[in-house]
Amino acid sequence: MGLPFPRVIKTKPGETVVFSWIIDKSRVHRDRVNAKVVKDPRFAKMPKEMPFDVKRMLYGGFKTIVEA
Repeated sequence: MGLPFPRVIKTKPGETVVFSWIIDKSRVHRDRVNAKVVKDPRFAKMPKEMPFDVKRMLYGGFKTIVEA
């Protein structure tokens, strides 16, 4: 059993944990989508400094084991 997100990243009072995910059809599809994102002119306009502490960011891959 894992630890809850707030405990893992040691949230401070007033901070909020945000959880999101992306579902790609395949690894090839993911790579195509990522390539398009990087080429989008809006991507170049994004601030270079992130509005959050990237050292506390968690990410991972998941495998579907049950589908409804």
